[in-house]
Amino acid sequence: LGKDEDGNILLIDEVHTPDSSRYWLASSYEERIKDKLEPENIDKEFLRLWFTKKCDPYNDKVLPAAPKDLVCELSRRYISLYEMITSKKFEFQEGAEENLGQAIEESA
Repeated sequence: LGKDEDGNILLIDEVHTPDSSRYWLASSYEERIKDKLEPENIDKEFLRLWFTKKCDPYNDKVLPAAPKDLVCELSRRYISLYEMITSKKFEFQEGAEENLGQAIEESA
């Protein structure tokens, strides 16, 4: 958080996004905990774990490229979370990667 020259409080970083927060699905949480399983989640922890197995993401200057299937899974989880929170369908056109920012703006 910070303040601008007029004293308005500004949010400078993200809050409660799947980048920094863990999102567990309530529908399966108790059952999975009872069975001593990790809660079903829709955050990017799986991708963090992949990177920590392949490199030291905090100290290596060059990180390996994540496999396309992991990137697609991350996208699927973020879209699923968006749809759960907003109750809106995320409209994303096939092959629109170069216009991703615009697709996000139009879906918000």
